[in-house]
Amino acid sequence: AIYIGDWEYGKRDGFGTYSLPDPISGEYKKVYSGAWKNDKRHGLGTNFYSDDDIYEGHWYADKRNGWGRMYYADCSTYEGEWFDDSPNGQGMLRLANENRYEGIWKNGKKHGAGKFFFFEKGQLYEGVWVDDIAKCGKMIDFGREEAIDPTSYPIPQIKLRNPTYVLERARSRFLDKNEEDT
Repeated sequence: AIYIGDWEYGKRDGFGTYSLPDPISGEYKKVYSGAWKNDKRHGLGTNFYSDDDIYEGHWYADKRNGWGRMYYADCSTYEGEWFDDSPNGQGMLRLANENRYEGIWKNGKKHGAGKFFFFEKGQLYEGVWVDDIAKCGKMIDFGREEAIDPTSYPIPQIKLRNPTYVLERARSRFLDKNEEDT
């Protein structure tokens, strides 16, 4: 391993770059470049997990923590809040096909209020997720006329007497239950 950067009391501290030899070529490849504190990634920095999996953002005690952006090998990107090395809090996951989820995350999963945009179909789902599963919400047409592969038929109008009341009751049940579990 090679470390080029600041030291304090024999530990990486300040700004520095850490590199490891590639197991195949033997050439050194950058693994992390950024802030260090007490020999741990801490502050703003970029970590290269592979050529295609890259995180840039904040670190705390060697874990992704605070605001950050993760580029994945499958061409998806997560940008938002991190805690304890997982997406936690407000964030957006943009998939390779440009569909995206914007909302609350907990332990790396969609968990709480959020919106999922199905751009190729021209639809939007807005609702509540629990452990990555959509539990209740509403699906609406959203730019269906301009969509690449729109659905054959538009989403029909809701015929409930008070759809907002029904949705809010269902949401509150899931959200209240989730708050009890945390």
